Amino acid sequence: MSTLTHAEPQTAMTGRQKLVLTLLLGAQFMIAVDFSILNVALPVVGEGLGFSLTHLQWIATSFALAAAGFTLLFGRVADLVGRKRLFLGGMAVLGLSSLMGGLATSPEILLIARVLQGLATAAVTPAGLALLTTAFKEGPLRERALGLNGALMSAGFTAGAILGGLLTDLLSWRWAFFVNVPVAALVLALAPSAITDSRPAVRPKLDVPGAITVTGGLLALVYGLTQAGETGWTAPTTLAALIAGLALLVGFWFVEQRADAPLVPVRIMKRRSVIWGNTAGLIAFVTETSLVFLLTLYLQEVLGYSPLATGLAFGVLGLGTVLGGTLGGRAVGRLGTRATIIGGGLVQAVATLALIGLGTSGSSIWLLLAATFVGGVGNMLVIVGFMVTATSGLPDEEQGLATGLATMTQQVGITMGIPIMSAVATARMTALGDTGAEGVLSGVSVAILVNSALVLVGAVLAAAFLKRR
Repeated sequence: MSTLTHAEPQTAMTGRQKLVLTLLLGAQFMIAVDFSILNVALPVVGEGLGFSLTHLQWIATSFALAAAGFTLLFGRVADLVGRKRLFLGGMAVLGLSSLMGGLATSPEILLIARVLQGLATAAVTPAGLALLTTAFKEGPLRERALGLNGALMSAGFTAGAILGGLLTDLLSWRWAFFVNVPVAALVLALAPSAITDSRPAVRPKLDVPGAITVTGGLLALVYGLTQAGETGWTAPTTLAALIAGLALLVGFWFVEQRADAPLVPVRIMKRRSVIWGNTAGLIAFVTETSLVFLLTLYLQEVLGYSPLATGLAFGVLGLGTVLGGTLGGRAVGRLGTRATIIGGGLVQAVATLALIGLGTSGSSIWLLLAATFVGGVGNMLVIVGFMVTATSGLPDEEQGLATGLATMTQQVGITMGIPIMSAVATARMTALGDTGAEGVLSGVSVAILVNSALVLVGAVLAAAFLKRR
C-alpha cells in the first residue's frame, strides 16, 4: 500500500494566519490611503507652505516617482535580504517620513518627506504581498487573501479621498500625514512576532546593471507621464523623458538576457500568465483611477460639488470594490482567473459606458452612484484575477519578484491613467472651444467612452491569450 497521500487544500485560516493577514492588509490599506489622501488637500497644503501653483503637482509627483521607480528593485531585494526585514524597515521609514511631512515647515522638507514615503511604499508593498503569498499557499486561502487585499487597497484609495477632506476641513492638512504614524507603530509592534520570514536558501548577487536600467527607465517613464498631464504629450521634456524611459527599459531586457543572476529572469518575463496577467492589471488600474479623476471633474465643475462631497460620493465606488474583492477569491476558485478577468472586465466596461448618460442635472448623481458601484465590482474582479495570475506557478523564493512586478504594474497604471484621460478630455474641450460646464461634460464623456473601450480591449486580450483553467 502506498504511503503517499495528497493533502487537501487548506480551506480555514488558523489564528496566526488571521493575525498575519490583518497586519499585512492593514499596512496595504494604509499605503493605498496615502495615494489619495492629499489629493483634495493640495491647494490648502500649497497655501500653508508657500508652494507656487506651478510647483504644487510635485507633492504628488515626488511620491509617484519614488513609489513606481523603485518597486521592482525592492521586490527583488526582498527576495535577497528577507521580506520581513524589508517590510519592517519600510514601515519604520513610512512612519517617520509621515511624521516629518506633518511637521514640515517648508516646501523642501515636505517634498523630502514625500520621496521617503514613496520609497517606503516601494519597499512595503511588494514585501508585504510576498509575505502574504508565502503565508498562504496556492489555492482557496491565497485567492481569498488576495481578494481581501485588492478590496482593501481599492477601498483605501476611496477612503483616502474622504479622509483627506474630513481631516483638512475639521483639523488640518497635517493630519493627512499624522494619521499614518500610529498605524505604522502598531504594525511594527505586532509584526515581528507574528510574521514568519521567508527567503531563498541561496542568495544570488544583486543584478546592479539590471537594477540601474529598470529603475532609471521607470523613473523616466513615470516622470514623462506626469509631465504629459501638465505640459502636454508633445512638450520637449515629456517626449525626452518618455523616449529615455522606453530606451532604458529595452536596454533592461537585453541586460537581463546576459546577466548571471538577473533581476528579472527572462523566462519569467516570457511566461504567458506574467505578460497577460500584468497587461490586464495595468488596464484595470489605468481605467479605474483615471475614471475617478474624470468623475471628480464632472462632480465639481459640472454639478458644483465641494471636495468633501465629491469624496463622499466615491464612497459608493468603495463599497463596490469591497464587494468585488470579497467575491473575487470565490470567482477565481470556481471559474479560474481567465474567466474572472474577462467577466469582471465586461462588467466594468458596460458600467463605464453607462456613464455617457450623465448630464448637467443634479439627478445624474443616481446614475453615477449606480454605475460606479457596479463598475467597482467588475474592476476588483479583474484586479483579483490579475494578482492571482501574476503570482501563481512560481516558487516561494521568487514571490518577491512576482509581487514586485505586479506592484510595479499597479503603480505605473495609477500614474498613467490620469495624464492619458486628461489629454483626451482636454483635446475635446479645446476642439469645442468651451471650458465651461458644457465643455467639461463633453470632454469627460469622450474620455469615458475611451476608458470603456480600453477596458473592453483588456477583456479581449485576456480571452485571447490567457490559458483556460
